[in-house]
Amino acid sequence: MKTLLLNPGPVTLSDRVRQSLLQPDLCHRESEFYDLQDEARARLLSVYELDARDWSAVLMTASGTGAVESMIASLVPRQGKLLVVQNGVYGERITNIAKQYGIAYESVLHDWMQAPDLARIEACLDANGPFSHVAIVHHETTTGRLNDLARIGALCRAHGARLLVDGVSSFGAEAIDFDEANVAAVAATANKCLHGVPGAAFVVARREALEQAASRTYYLDLARLAKLQAQRGTPFTPSVHAYYALVEALREFDEQGGLRARHARYAALAEQVRSGLASRGIASILPAEQSSVVLRSYALPAGIGYETLHDGLKRQGFVIYAGQGDLSKQLFRISTMGEINAADIDRLLGAFDSLMR
Repeated sequence: MKTLLLNPGPVTLSDRVRQSLLQPDLCHRESEFYDLQDEARARLLSVYELDARDWSAVLMTASGTGAVESMIASLVPRQGKLLVVQNGVYGERITNIAKQYGIAYESVLHDWMQAPDLARIEACLDANGPFSHVAIVHHETTTGRLNDLARIGALCRAHGARLLVDGVSSFGAEAIDFDEANVAAVAATANKCLHGVPGAAFVVARREALEQAASRTYYLDLARLAKLQAQRGTPFTPSVHAYYALVEALREFDEQGGLRARHARYAALAEQVRSGLASRGIASILPAEQSSVVLRSYALPAGIGYETLHDGLKRQGFVIYAGQGDLSKQLFRISTMGEINAADIDRLLGAFDSLMR
């Protein structure tokens, strides 16, 4: 029985992407590899129809967190200051990255169930600035909340700050208006909404931001990576087969209709899960209009602990995800990324029926 991953990455692969991992071994100093790298970088910009004269997609072998670390450590200048909007585990991670590198920062803390409080963010910008950058997680998978980039970006514009976006769990499925939100860069990964495999991550950055980058880190130095990749080079040995898979996943993404089609596909599956669980007495944690289409959180059924739910569903071919921290006692999470269809969700709901009986 095939096991479907309903966790927030890695995802269930299409047969086409899985087969791409069987392509020939390739030295990363050969022209064929640079062709692969060039195609990946161009296709990443095309996801949001970005102009290559203004934007650069910079690849690296890392997890999504590696891309976020590279973005924060590189793009906040040495004399800059960062404001972190924190309403979940991954916002906390950005704060910890800033602390690790000795970057001047302030954090606006929220309860994990809260949306960003614009009044408090603006008050911090006014009282503790100037800030060169504001960092936010677009889709905070702690709860499945989709944070409002446009309104945060408007505050950034009014205060002369650029927005750094953790788009690890939203890139390729949720709308990002790079100009309207005053974005300097978005960090993301292959193995979530793009349906690639772990090991390939990237930062899409404004060229002007790369020109002003600091070099706090060695392996994750974004400016050096960008410069060498633009010259058809690479400083280190990348995960070649993960790049094969990323390119194949991006080709498939385009052939299936791109960003709008992927958003619509996820939205339909997420609503199928939400309505199906609601009819079985399992409530959503957040209203649909505050949630991403990528992942949503649900209250644990009465009398069933997470371990019982997880193990029972896994025996029937589905891997769900626990809540984080104290939320593990209250909720579980289901993502609809990857090679999943409506018939799979029908089977999932049937699996819930058998467990709850």
